[in-house]
Amino acid sequence: MDGNGRWAKARRLPRVAGHRAGVDAVRRIVRAAPRMGIETLTLYAFSSENWRRPADEVSDLMSLLRHHLLAELEELDSAGARLSLIGDWRAMKPDVVERLENAIESTRGNDRFRLVVALNYGGQDEIVRAAQHLAARVAMGEIAAAEISAEMIEAELDTAELPPVDLIIRSSGEQRLSNFLLWQAAYAEMWFTPVLWPDFDEAVLREAIEAFAQRERRYGGR
Repeated sequence: MDGNGRWAKARRLPRVAGHRAGVDAVRRIVRAAPRMGIETLTLYAFSSENWRRPADEVSDLMSLLRHHLLAELEELDSAGARLSLIGDWRAMKPDVVERLENAIESTRGNDRFRLVVALNYGGQDEIVRAAQHLAARVAMGEIAAAEISAEMIEAELDTAELPPVDLIIRSSGEQRLSNFLLWQAAYAEMWFTPVLWPDFDEAVLREAIEAFAQRERRYGGR
């Protein structure tokens, strides 16, 4: 969900205004996705690298998380949406972790749509944590190193309970993964748009889905 800062800069507004407009875009897309038949939507909300941003911007992002994204819980619940998280989100501030845990628990029984939010997430960090867990099992004698398979690695990833990734969308004209779902992107389709995230709406999402529908997915078989 890239382009909040550029959207604000183009309007001579502070960066936090772009992030607030980005929250509005999140609301639009989360409402539109189930109507379009999307069963699982993952949003890259805060990366493990975002901590390097200026302290005031990080503070603004955390405030938005507390007061806006989590405020949508009642609507998510009534819409039958289940919230899941990926990333090292439990390393965030205790009050944020508590609210997130409550949101996960209160929507656990919903099955119409799954909203996955990546918080304090980095694809390389995810793979490192998976490797560390498997290395610990080898050290304890539970498994042999030669037994480690792709399936075992996938079972240790944050996305172990989620379906395979079909499509990765990136806004604002950037054409790179930026440490997002590196393992899971192996055979995912990718779609890039110059639209800045605050301007992203149902029409843009539909354009991405229609482009995806025209792709032929061969998975390296031919």
